[in-house]
Amino acid sequence: MFFHAVYFYPREDAQPGDAETLAAGCRTLAAIPGLTFFQVGHTAGTPRDVVDNTYAVALLTAFTDVAGHDVYQDHPIHLAFIAANKHLWGRVQVYDSLVE
Repeated sequence: MFFHAVYFYPREDAQPGDAETLAAGCRTLAAIPGLTFFQVGHTAGTPRDVVDNTYAVALLTAFTDVAGHDVYQDHPIHLAFIAANKHLWGRVQVYDSLVE
């Protein structure tokens, strides 16, 4: 399996409601074929030094293989999501993992 975890960090001038708007935009990505897992969430606020609680929205996805992920990256829905929502984040951090 191929896991694709995306963390969106707010802009310095983020407005109330931006995170919810971004999360709603993320949910449009669920329509892309090939996803085997899909969830959108927010920081849990876990009070531990090793936990990053500074992101606004988390997008957690999984695919059967790398090829499924590659289709997702170039899919028109994904490209439209980026174009429509990139003004809502200041930084994006991605973690891709292969699981045997």
